[in-house]
Amino acid sequence: MSAYAVRSDLLVLALPRGGVPVGYEVATALGAPLDVYVVRKLGHPRQPELAIGAIAPGGVVVMNPTAAVGVDDEALEELIARESRELDRRLAAYRVGPSPIVEGRCVIVVDDGLATGASMRAALTAIAGQQPAWVVAAIPVAPRDAASGLADVAQEVVVLVRARQFGAVSQWYADFTATSDSEVRELLRQAAGRPVQRKEEGT
Repeated sequence: MSAYAVRSDLLVLALPRGGVPVGYEVATALGAPLDVYVVRKLGHPRQPELAIGAIAPGGVVVMNPTAAVGVDDEALEELIARESRELDRRLAAYRVGPSPIVEGRCVIVVDDGLATGASMRAALTAIAGQQPAWVVAAIPVAPRDAASGLADVAQEVVVLVRARQFGAVSQWYADFTATSDSEVRELLRQAAGRPVQRKEEGT
């Protein structure tokens, strides 16, 4: 991904909370500005860790029909309403200024890993509606099929480890302690105070 460091239009968007420490490192390595893009997983009512879909700003809802089998419309509406409230809370907690301009920019969207890919797909779908020039999905680890399934919503998908046998994202980290809201704000503060140093394209 080092080739992207030459782009003057580069923007790194991290999916909070877990994607923010990863996104911070990516943005630092590339000398790019960092911001967050808040999405929320829709966990199965009886198995919250199983994503039946995800939501993103602008009313974007992405569903995983296979995982959502057995979830009726009323339960789904309640789930979307609850996660929409949490999405709004996080936007208010993390956003200290206007949303970054995405139109015409090269955007790298970062998370800490993929399981079903629903959250990343929701983010990429919503971002695509803002007319970016180029979109990259960047993930440390993902199941092979989930990573391949993003090709229709991103111009490039970068995955360090495409796992044949995946299990859960947490299994690929020595320390998977939950990232807090305060840690997200601190990383964004540090990123905002760091000078952005990139070569202009063609130099």
